[in-house]
Formats: sequence, structure tokens, C-alpha cells
Amino acid sequence: MEASSARARRSCSAPRRNCRRNALRLASSMKFSPASMIALINQLASQRWPNLRPAGAKKFSQSENRQRWVRSANSHLDSHILPQLGKLRLDQVGPENQQVFVNQLAGASRKTVLNILSTLSSMLATAKNWGYSSVEIALRKLVLPERNVHVPAHFTRSQVESILSLANEPWRTFFIVLALTGLRAGEALGLQWPDIDFHHKCIHVRRSAWYGKAQSTKSKASAAPVTLPDALANVLRQYHSIWTANPEGWLFATRNNRPPSSNNVVEYRLWPILDALDIPRCGLHAFRHSVASFIVDAGYSPEVAKQQLRHTDARTTLNYIHLRGGITERAMADVSNSLKLDAVGRGRGKGSQCIQ
Repeated sequence: MEASSARARRSCSAPRRNCRRNALRLASSMKFSPASMIALINQLASQRWPNLRPAGAKKFSQSENRQRWVRSANSHLDSHILPQLGKLRLDQVGPENQQVFVNQLAGASRKTVLNILSTLSSMLATAKNWGYSSVEIALRKLVLPERNVHVPAHFTRSQVESILSLANEPWRTFFIVLALTGLRAGEALGLQWPDIDFHHKCIHVRRSAWYGKAQSTKSKASAAPVTLPDALANVLRQYHSIWTANPEGWLFATRNNRPPSSNNVVEYRLWPILDALDIPRCGLHAFRHSVASFIVDAGYSPEVAKQQLRHTDARTTLNYIHLRGGITERAMADVSNSLKLDAVGRGRGKGSQCIQ
């Protein structure tokens, strides 16, 4: 009786041993990775991200660029990512949910969608580096908005002249600096009098102002000096005679002796003038686009505009150039006039016998 019971137990346990053996073989062939942590999107957002530099993002060698990125990332989180994806687990943001998220951004430009996805991608990559179970953004699998033809804001010569005619000091001088140098708004607001080199006819770009604080320039190329035209030098000399002194020598300063915020300059100094002139509202960067256009319109090559704007890539400069209406017609008229379409002796020259 006991022998038969033992045989029965062995016969029942044999399949179990085989199943266990097969399971171990399968597990070893699949190369399981260590267990990862699970978290929701909103749980990760409530932690230190994006106060730390996320994986996949550009290195913040410049403090101003870091602050701009953090401000932009927080805006993407609060306005888009958390409302739509906040309750999903990190490992649930696969291609299907990514496409649903993109579809919910209807109305946003292609560039805006890509910027938001870049923030989300950096967030997911950071989570993966921290040991969370996460996925990657698959741009190639997503249907993005079509590229729209967007012409950046810029001013014509007559518009710049009209703006200057209505501006009061110190903003008239500030707008002239932008229009005759192509400096970025933060670079112009960060100027101090020692940066103005009247002797060598140049302006040294040593810093940029960001929300009233001095920061480093956007890049190493941005720190290159720019030409100081004689007309601008005369304007600055006259401005210095009425300039209100401040401890650090800022050309443009608030009552607190700090550089003003560019947003405040736009809202309270530029927009009222644009409204009065019936010019569509835009930012101070329109002056920079205008300078590139003026340089090329004057007959100089885009390379000259690239050097003046201190771009590292000529393709960026091409996006800044907006030619006057009719200039291409005049250019092609000059080209056509330069060609001898009815040359004397046509049909009698060398090779004419080959043409029948």
C-alpha cells in the first residue's frame, strides 16, 4: 500500500518538475532585466524634475538658457502634459497614447508640438535613468501637424522710422540700438557704458539681462563684438548727456537700478507705439530680423548678415532675411538686361552648322 502511494506521488510530481524546469529555461532565454519602479506622470513631475537637467536635454552651460528651459518646461507641464497624461503610468505612454496626446494639441503649430514632445521625452528619459519603468517618444511613428508657412515679425524701414518718431527717451535710444546693431533684446538691456568702445567703433557683448538680472550670453559666438556705426555713436553720446546714472552703469535701468524686463518693455513701451501706428503687435526680436533684411537689401551677402547677428549657422540667418516687395523683379530685370538675347551674328558663329 505504501509503495503504491509513493509511486503515485512520484508520478504526480514529475510533471511539476518538468514545468519548473521548462519555466527556468524560458526565463533564462528571455534575459529578464531587474525590476523597475512604477510611477505616474504627475508623481514624477512633483519631484525634483525639471529643476535638475533632464537626460536628453542640452547641457546648460549658460545660466540664462537653463532658466529659459525650466520656464518653458514648466509651462508645457502645466498647460499640456499634466492635464492630458498626468494620471498615466510612465510605462503607459506608448505610441498610441502619444498620438492621442498629439491629436489633443490640435491648433498648435508643428514647432510648438515638437517642443512639447521634447519636454515629455526629456522627462521620460530622466525617469528611465532614475530606475523607473518608462518608454521613449517615437517621433517617426507619430502623425504631426503639417509645416505651416510662418513669416516672423519684422519691420520695414518706414516702420522703424515711425516707431522712433513716437518713442520717448530712453526707449528711443534703446530701439535705435536694436535697429542699428541687431542685438538681442537681452543683450541690449545688458549693456553698460564700458561696453561701448567709441575708440575702436564696436560694442562688446559681455552679458545679457534676463528678468532684471545679468546673465551670460546665449553662446560663445554671441559674445563677439558688433560694429558701432557712426550714426549710433552720435546717438549714444547725446544720450549719455541726459542719462540717469546708476551704480553699475547700465545704459537702460529701472528705478531699482536694474535692467528692465524685456517683457515689460514690449508691453508698456513698444506695443502702445505699434497700436498707434496700426502695426501688428510683435516682440523686440522683430528689430533683429529687420537688421538682417536691411543688410541684404543694401546689396550685401547673407554672410555679412550672419556675422553681424553672430549666428553659428548660415541657415539660421536665412530665416531672418525678408526682402522688400519688388526686389526680385528688379533683380531679374537686371539679369535679363545683362544677357544679349539678340546678339549680332547669331547663327554664324562656331557650332552653328550643327544646329538646324
